[in-house]
Amino acid sequence: MEKLLNMSEPIIQEKSELVKLQSAGELRKTMDGYFSRLREAAETGVRKVAWCTSVGPAELLYSMGFEVYFPENHGAMLGAGKNADKYIPSAVAHGYSPEICSYLTSDIGAFLQNETPLQKSGFKSVPKPDVLVYNTNQCREVADWFGFYARHFNVPILGIHTPLCIPELTPEIIKTVADQYRNIIPSLEQVAGRKFDMDLFRQAVALSHDGCVLWKEILGKAKHRPSPINFFDSAIHMGPIVVMRGTQYAVDYYKVLLAELDQRIQDGISAVPHEKHRIYWEGMPLWYKLSSMAKLFSKFNTSIVASTYCNSWVFDDLDPADPFESSALAYCKLFIVRSDAVKEDILQQLMIDFSVDGIIYHESKTCTRNSNNLFGLQNRLFKKTRLPFIEINGDLNDPRCFSEEQSIIAIETFIHQLSGR
Repeated sequence: MEKLLNMSEPIIQEKSELVKLQSAGELRKTMDGYFSRLREAAETGVRKVAWCTSVGPAELLYSMGFEVYFPENHGAMLGAGKNADKYIPSAVAHGYSPEICSYLTSDIGAFLQNETPLQKSGFKSVPKPDVLVYNTNQCREVADWFGFYARHFNVPILGIHTPLCIPELTPEIIKTVADQYRNIIPSLEQVAGRKFDMDLFRQAVALSHDGCVLWKEILGKAKHRPSPINFFDSAIHMGPIVVMRGTQYAVDYYKVLLAELDQRIQDGISAVPHEKHRIYWEGMPLWYKLSSMAKLFSKFNTSIVASTYCNSWVFDDLDPADPFESSALAYCKLFIVRSDAVKEDILQQLMIDFSVDGIIYHESKTCTRNSNNLFGLQNRLFKKTRLPFIEINGDLNDPRCFSEEQSIIAIETFIHQLSGR
């Protein structure tokens, strides 16, 4: 493990040389602890294992004593490990279209090949689920994805079905989703072998709220010039808010990260040395190019200061005093669920808040729900903000959909154009 620097030591920033967050070591410990608890549950049966979608009811599951596994996180690990294209053909041969979510196809393909990056953490395979719980607020694919495993393992599958393209969060919508939360509890009790405890649920919701508030503060530090954190940092350090939302572990880690960012601001340390341009990233990460993209932008003194993706895990509407309705509100307020008119307003405000100079829209081949340049939003937003933008084609996990040379030329040209404005 890389030795952490003493935070009191001055850091001299060389031109274009990225400075790694010192909290990375603590992040590894936090994530290692999560996987250790998950492996223990899977191997010993001391706790039941629930699979959950990344913006599913994690708080409810943690409050009922489950260890919670997130296949989307596993999909991102496959993408970041640059192995997705090795596994996707196996899922395609099994009948899954190469056009659908490459998280899904790479995850199922890896399972069919009996391989997982978790084997490096001592797992024999992905942890066997006792129950699978999804929320379609992201996309319908999660139901099909979890359905594959429900059939394979012959275990219960429970779903929360959220309306899409929501223009207004009406009381009727909130009640409908909150009732679905309540309705899955008897089935969860049967699997967990214990009764639902409202106090424990309130505690999990409170911890989730606190973690989300800290995460929002962390992302908000990028409003500072120069920014102490960028999109590529955030995409890695968001791990705890995805897989440990509703636990003390996430809260504890984000206090450490927030303190480091405050210290960076005090010391004048920026994520990108000599920051000149500030850009917004709209769409999914290119997981297989995260490091090289970070270096590319740093080379041009450009910081990706904000993104739709990382901001999507800010659920600060969660309220332990009203856990069901506030959970429904938080997960229906999710950016991906809203109408284009609402999305435009949100994005316009983010452009102002983070003082961005331009926007990059990533059109992800297999994730149209997270590609917001398909129906003219980019042009409408340009008319409102006059902020220049470019569009690049790629995919969240499948590198075969990404033309690196073409995209680099487009990005370099775009940054040069920003320099002339």
